[in-house]
Amino acid sequence: MGAYLMNNYGNRTLSLVKGEGRYVWDSEGRRYLDALTGIAVCGLGHSHPAVSKTIAEQAATLSHVSNYFRIPQQESLAEKLCSVSSMEKVFFSNSGAEANEAAIKLTRLYAREKGIAEPTVVVMENCFHGRTMATLSATWGEKVRKGFDPLVEKFVHVPYNDVDAVANLGSDESVVAVMVEPVQGEAGINIPAPDYLQKLRQVCDKHGWLLILDEIQTGNGRSGEYFAAKLSGVLPDIITTAKGLGNGVPIGACLARGIAADLFGPGSHGSTYGGNPLVCAAANTVFDVIREEQLTRRATQLGKKLQTGFVANLSDYSAVKEVRNLGLLLAIELDRDCSELYGQAIEAGLLLNVTGGNRIRLLPALNTTDAEADELLDRLCTLIKD
Repeated sequence: MGAYLMNNYGNRTLSLVKGEGRYVWDSEGRRYLDALTGIAVCGLGHSHPAVSKTIAEQAATLSHVSNYFRIPQQESLAEKLCSVSSMEKVFFSNSGAEANEAAIKLTRLYAREKGIAEPTVVVMENCFHGRTMATLSATWGEKVRKGFDPLVEKFVHVPYNDVDAVANLGSDESVVAVMVEPVQGEAGINIPAPDYLQKLRQVCDKHGWLLILDEIQTGNGRSGEYFAAKLSGVLPDIITTAKGLGNGVPIGACLARGIAADLFGPGSHGSTYGGNPLVCAAANTVFDVIREEQLTRRATQLGKKLQTGFVANLSDYSAVKEVRNLGLLLAIELDRDCSELYGQAIEAGLLLNVTGGNRIRLLPALNTTDAEADELLDRLCTLIKD
């Protein structure tokens, strides 16, 4: 099985062949409740009728042209994303890593505007920004970075949720930007203090630094707002997003305002596939469904329901250290390694993942029903208790 595939994903035994709503089926016909949604990608669930219809119609009309030409679907999506984020311009890519790569390139151009030859970007411990060489270098952790030296230089890591650690770099004249996740997803849904982003904004304003919010995972309704920045009342200079933007089609976006919006010029950056008619048509429909069905509000309601349910069901179990959530970004942290729960959940007909060895991460679809949420609660609580 998979003999001709490179082994970077390890041994995979489960073959998923069909999806509908919040469920997927394997090649043997067994059904699973998907509480991971392709790692926060399928926010509308699988095979959503409106998205499927859009993809089919657009594929039958025009799938791709290069960015030498105007693409109406791209312009429409850019307008929607700017309207909901208060950003001014958008660059479309094919992934979150590429969106973050574009943001990093903007910091280099910004540095040139300021006459800084070797610019530094401040990033956080336990962050994850991608696997391209620059985003890999920005990412924290030997496990991800091992073997890829020499890395891209001039990233400085400081503790997450520690504004003073960032402010203490104010005397470093090479610093040009701070890049941060509103919630650290890959690290196990680490949620900072409510005023963390506001204070980072103040530090950046004081020193003339760009504030970049990596909303690859938190964006597109998952946090309870379309972008988590709104929850903190913060207006960053750059927002990056992907994952739930296309509900499964590969699309990312780097949004910018102010000076950051005008740094790219003709020929300075590009993407062959980025923002083509097919992916932008799909993302337009995803955006419209999220807004029309008020799924950001649903994410808040459902996240609260699940968090309350897990606390109530697991409060007597000392192994459970904490249950935390922001919208439909949820984690159950245990006091011991629980990596085996990944496989046990599959046996129980449930898809989830475990990060950091002891944090169960849940990223359900935004339109999950109450009955499906109860099913998730029942199955997972039983697994944890066992």
